[in-house]
Amino acid sequence: MAVSKIIAYDLGTGGSKASLFDADGTCLAFSFVSYDTLYPDTGWHEQRPGDWWNAIVRSTRELLATGIAAPADIAAIAISGQSLGVVPVDRAGNLLREATPIWSDTRASRQTAAFFSKIDGEKWYMSTGNGFPAECYSLFKAMWYRDNEPALFAQVHVIIGSKDYINLKLTGRIATDFSYASGSGAYDLANWAYKPEFIEASGLPAELFPEIVPSTKILGNLTAEAAAELGLPRSVQVACGGVDNSCMALGARNTVEGSVYTSLGSSCWIAVSSGRPVLDFKDKPYVFTHVVPGMYTSAVSIFSGGNSFRWIRDTLFGGPTVDGRDAYEVMNEMAAGVPIGANKLLFNPSLAGGGTQEPTPNIRGAFAGIDLRHTRADIVRAGMEGIALNLGAVLAVLKRYVPLAKEMLLVGGGSKSPLWRQIFADVYGMDIVKTTVDQDAASLGAAAVAAVGAGLWKDFSRVNDVHRVVSVEKPTAANAAKYARLMRAFEHLRASQAVLGDLVRSIEF
Repeated sequence: MAVSKIIAYDLGTGGSKASLFDADGTCLAFSFVSYDTLYPDTGWHEQRPGDWWNAIVRSTRELLATGIAAPADIAAIAISGQSLGVVPVDRAGNLLREATPIWSDTRASRQTAAFFSKIDGEKWYMSTGNGFPAECYSLFKAMWYRDNEPALFAQVHVIIGSKDYINLKLTGRIATDFSYASGSGAYDLANWAYKPEFIEASGLPAELFPEIVPSTKILGNLTAEAAAELGLPRSVQVACGGVDNSCMALGARNTVEGSVYTSLGSSCWIAVSSGRPVLDFKDKPYVFTHVVPGMYTSAVSIFSGGNSFRWIRDTLFGGPTVDGRDAYEVMNEMAAGVPIGANKLLFNPSLAGGGTQEPTPNIRGAFAGIDLRHTRADIVRAGMEGIALNLGAVLAVLKRYVPLAKEMLLVGGGSKSPLWRQIFADVYGMDIVKTTVDQDAASLGAAAVAAVGAGLWKDFSRVNDVHRVVSVEKPTAANAAKYARLMRAFEHLRASQAVLGDLVRSIEF
């Protein structure tokens, strides 16, 4: 049998998914292993890199145990890794901290204040495209190590990201790729390199930042130790891989100018690929260098999407099932019988607060216009519409800068609902496409990186061939006009909730 299969790892916040792909990009099997997030203090979000490695090993062995592929069939592997990691290692490659901050950790507020006393905030954003709260970015967390754990910092040789630590375990080599480096807080998007001015302002040594190579670069073969733990031959090639945002963009067919997708999960984002980054200091889209050479992936987001819809389910329907049926199926059936506008009930879905495209982080959710006639069905319909309207509002930021494709790929759990897909089509005014790839986009992106790196694919264009269209929902002119009018009311609600959120935040009890 030809050595032509690939294992792709999606190293996420909740766990690691190992997926087995054939040479055509078809996913044959997958195994998911979860791990914990630790919250030792306010704003501290940590995970154990050792848990990442154990998840990689266990999921690999579970894949091989299926018998679908023999170890000798595996040609290459690559990782899509959660962003903004700060894993400190010494010169021998030893891990120096059992648990390390993950992307959502915001402990480095003092460090960001010190940095921005030297560097203009707008200049920093317009160079880096780093649109999350600054405290999240790797540069500032590394400064936190220096300021708060000097004994550890004295031993640090380099600080690397999540997937780069796993690559070190796999090959013994330290490196990162352009996509992951672009989330370092010290990267110049225009020049595809670290920005010395930002590193100097941080007071950190330049040697702390790893070498940058293309995502498809083969770092080496498996070490003897890694091969033994994984149950794979040493001949397996390891590509550098990419940050999760960019791998997902690749797997979602975002390989040409203006291609765009919506990820409809617990939080939701819309990302577009383009030859120039989308930079706007007011709205702060977050930008990563793409794993596709010469391109960028720029995104806007809302913190609450599927998690707000799940809150409606759990609060009004008592959990995942209703009379033995999936609660979401019941909710979809109920919402289908409610007219557009949910009988003039509006929902702002910001139950987890506001992201950078919201007027304030203090914004919170609300049902507006609710009266005695409204039913659970109305509330469900308003929930679906409110999430779509909120995403439509932030989509407008991308539309100002990039001519978008006529169709929008929808991925994630919410894409299963035909009703919701139609709502999105009418709100966006775009064709909504669902394909067979769906929630495997990040894994497919990593597999494509490995395939190109190992020479199994000539380029990334074959990603498009993997997708099989399941459905296309087209906007209905009459419905789109109704949602355009509803959007004006929703924008007013969003602005009002922002004012109210700031006011409530200021009240002392």
